[in-house]
Amino acid sequence: MTMFHFFNCAILTFGPHAVYYSATPLSEYDTLGTSVKTAVVYLVTALVKLVCLATFLKVSENDVFDPSQELLKALIGFIDVAGLYFALTQLTHRNISQNHKFQAVGLGWAFADSVLHRLAPLWVGARGLEFTWEYVLQGLESNANLMLSLSLAALGSLMWLRKNKPKTLIPIIYACAGIVATMPSIVSYLRWGLGWQLPKVVGFQLFTSFTMALISWQLFSACQKPSS
Repeated sequence: MTMFHFFNCAILTFGPHAVYYSATPLSEYDTLGTSVKTAVVYLVTALVKLVCLATFLKVSENDVFDPSQELLKALIGFIDVAGLYFALTQLTHRNISQNHKFQAVGLGWAFADSVLHRLAPLWVGARGLEFTWEYVLQGLESNANLMLSLSLAALGSLMWLRKNKPKTLIPIIYACAGIVATMPSIVSYLRWGLGWQLPKVVGFQLFTSFTMALISWQLFSACQKPSS
């Protein structure tokens, strides 16, 4: 029963990444190399963030929301944006379209994040004797992160790779990218500042990630249309 629970949670956490790759044209265009290289960029970015967090953040003895520390954490979190910029603009990609490129980058980024932050807790905790919903919620949280990573990659593609986008959409693109980039700090505030429980936080993440995915898709589609 314990291993069955672990495999169920692992499939819920990592399965959507494989399904997305197989169900979209990414598998037909063999973009796996791009996703793997993006995952490596994510690991390097995570290491840089870890060093910055350990250097500049104070160690708190209790889980209390500190606005100054959370602001600093949000600023350090923008290192992710720099890493995503490098993955989108500097990595050597095969002859794939901009549409497939941002999807491959976002998928590799999200998968690396899930492996780094959720594989070990699943292996240690989900095999416990007592059933808990925590690891199911972590799987749902991973799905929300997948949508957010794809959204941020799509918005980054519009900001840095798309030159002839409508000028009226530029402020909206940057505003949406800022919201997605600061989502970890928003979630931290909801959980530690307002005292939201994990199910409510995960529900908020799923709703906002789905909403931002729809908005990003609409913006990307609008920028793909030829300007009159």
